[in-house]
Amino acid sequence: MDERLKQTLVLGREHYSKREFDQAEPMLREVLEHSDRFADVHDMLGVIAHARGNFIAAERHFERALAINPSYTEAALNLAVTYNDRGKYEAAREVYARIKGRPSGSLQGLDPFARGKLANMHADIAQAYADAGLPREAIGEYEKAVNLCPQFADLRTKLGTLLRQVNELAPARDQYEAAIAARPTYVPARILLGVTLLAMGELDAAENQWKLALETEPDNSSAKMYLRMLATQRGKASMPPAPP
Repeated sequence: MDERLKQTLVLGREHYSKREFDQAEPMLREVLEHSDRFADVHDMLGVIAHARGNFIAAERHFERALAINPSYTEAALNLAVTYNDRGKYEAAREVYARIKGRPSGSLQGLDPFARGKLANMHADIAQAYADAGLPREAIGEYEKAVNLCPQFADLRTKLGTLLRQVNELAPARDQYEAAIAARPTYVPARILLGVTLLAMGELDAAENQWKLALETEPDNSSAKMYLRMLATQRGKASMPPAPP
């Protein structure tokens, strides 16, 4: 590989690491045109294709990455997710089993790294759906992520926010409360739980969550703002009616 192509590969990897897929893709494809021996190039192009919903191309790239490097765990996980997305559940189970080194009929045997990787991939897809204005599809992907890693407070909080956006307040509350149970100091969940409780008419409970948030982060501007707003609303409610 000549120096120019090496530099193209370096830049392509840098853009990819920053999630700058539009800049990364042409550079990675240029490398591929000159050399087909880089498993990570196929894996990166597979991730880009998957993020754009082109599962067929993603599958092809991940399979090629594993053909080049059969021990490439990340590519194997990406391929398993893609197989699932294409309805190839048996093929996905076979890939999972190879990753674990023994037969497995479910996700329960996956190690924490694999679970986290898969959960974050589902979260990335969920964000893409949300950005495209498809909240229901995004909710489905976040639910998959939470099922894999129920202890990830940030994933539960994002799921709760989407549920709140589609006016499913009780399920949103459940997700925020589960996030807090998993990580009591995770302030974003407390802030948003307070917002949800306020929308449900539970003013005292909302106030309590914002006060608890300030115990963890005394300078949290959102908690302070919501508490001021609540105090103003209560003050107006307690004022005598204006004379006729």
